[in-house]
Amino acid sequence: MMRWRNDDGSSDALGMALIAPAALALAIAVLLISRGVDGRATAQSAAEAAAQAAAQQRTRGEAVAAAEEIGAAMLIDATTCASPNVAVGGTFAPGATISVTVSCSTSTAGLELVPARAGDTHTYTAHAVIDPFRGADT
Repeated sequence: MMRWRNDDGSSDALGMALIAPAALALAIAVLLISRGVDGRATAQSAAEAAAQAAAQQRTRGEAVAAAEEIGAAMLIDATTCASPNVAVGGTFAPGATISVTVSCSTSTAGLELVPARAGDTHTYTAHAVIDPFRGADT
């Protein structure tokens, strides 16, 4: 590459000084957005799995325990789902619908240098129908 006689390369340094912070900010924005998307997907998946697990149990107490166990097992990543909460609702009887609500917040851990808002809270409710052809020991 030919250089002009008066070109000392300062425009390259100036270009990098302007582009590097913008590229870094874009990378951090992508990271924040991906954590939010992953948090929503994790909450949805955990709620659906917990609702299915609860619907397969014989008693309401077992259903609550199963939903909380499955929910806690799926929500172990604190960066995508910090402070998870699993709640079971609905009527527990053959043919009835049981619902499980999972909520958690996206963590901004590791991104303290960026003035980002606190983590978004993601809440998702899933429903499962209890088998109508089986007896229930409520």
